[in-house]
Amino acid sequence: GLIGHTMYGILARREARARGLSIATLLARHDASYLCGAYLGCDIQTMPEAVCVDTGQEVGFATVPVEKSPITGGAVRPWSLVCDGREYRPRAIHDRFYGRAHLVFGWAAAERQHVVPWDHLADYVAATIGDAIDFLGAEGRTIAYLFGWLVHIVGDSLIKSQRPGLRLTLVDGTYTPTNRPIQDLVTFHEVGRMELGLDWERTLGTLAATPVEPAQLHAMRVTRPRGALAALFPNAWAPGDESLARCVLAENRRYLAPYAERLLGEYRLTDGPEGPMCDANLSRLAGGLTYRQMVAAAEQAHFRDALDFIARETVDLFEQVLDREPRLEHVLRRCSDDGANQGG
Repeated sequence: GLIGHTMYGILARREARARGLSIATLLARHDASYLCGAYLGCDIQTMPEAVCVDTGQEVGFATVPVEKSPITGGAVRPWSLVCDGREYRPRAIHDRFYGRAHLVFGWAAAERQHVVPWDHLADYVAATIGDAIDFLGAEGRTIAYLFGWLVHIVGDSLIKSQRPGLRLTLVDGTYTPTNRPIQDLVTFHEVGRMELGLDWERTLGTLAATPVEPAQLHAMRVTRPRGALAALFPNAWAPGDESLARCVLAENRRYLAPYAERLLGEYRLTDGPEGPMCDANLSRLAGGLTYRQMVAAAEQAHFRDALDFIARETVDLFEQVLDREPRLEHVLRRCSDDGANQGG
C-alpha cells in the first residue's frame, strides 16, 4: 500500500546514501517525485471503486469490492473512469495496465508471456531511463520518479513473495489481508513517526502534488516503440492504449490526495486505558489484535529487519541500473553542481 511503498523508498534512499551512491543526492533533491514513483509508478489502480449514493462522494479503492458506503452505511453505485467518451471500470484498467507497470509479475493471463525476467529488470529500467534522457530531455525529477518506480517493483516482488529471499510471516501467512493493517500501522507509527521522525501529512501531501511523468507511458510500452527499450524489448507495445493510459495516470494523481487524507485518518491512534488504540475496523481486519499486539507480532516476525532487507535489495538494483546507463553520471554530476552552486 501507500504507506509501505513510501517507506521502501525512504529506506532505499538512506541505504543508497550509506553506500556513497551519487544517486542519493538526486533522490533527496527530488524527494516528492521519487516517492510518488515508488507508489504511482506501478499502482495504476489508484482510483475509486464506487460512489456513495447518499452523499455523491467517491469511496473505496479500485478492484476492492464495496458493499455499502463507509460514510453512511447506505447504498453505493459502481464508479467508472470516463476517457474519450468511453467508461472503464477499475478492474478493466487493472487488467490492462497492472502488468505493464509491475513488469515482473501481475500480467493478465493472456499476456503472461510478456513477464520481464528478474535478471533483465535492470536492463529494462536502464533502457527506459536512457530513452527518457534522449527523447524527453529527462533531468532530475523524471529520473527520480523512475528510480522510485524501481523501488515499487522490488518491494512488491519481495513483500508478496514473488521473488525469493523474503518470507515475512506475521499472523496468518505471507501478505494476507490480516497482515496488511499490521504492516501499515507499524510502518506508519513505530518506524515512520517514532524511529525516523516522519511528518506523514507533509510527505504524502507533497508526493500527491507531483506532476504526471510522460516517461511512465514509455516505461509501460503504451507509446510507439522507439529507443533502446524497443530494441531490447520489442514485444508488448500497445500504442493504441496511450490515450487511456494518460487518463489513468491523471486519475491516479487526482485520487491520491483524498485517498492519502483518508488513510491518515484511519491510521490515527487514540489514547486508551491500556495504551494506544487503533481504528476499530483495522483491529477487526487484523484478527482482533490490539495495537500493542500488532507491534508485538511485528517484532516477533522481525518486520523491521525485513524493511531493511528490501532496501538493500532495491539499492543492489540501483547499482545495476547505474552501471548499465553511463549517461546517468552526467545528470548526477549536474545535479551535484547545481546543489553546490545553490549552497546545498
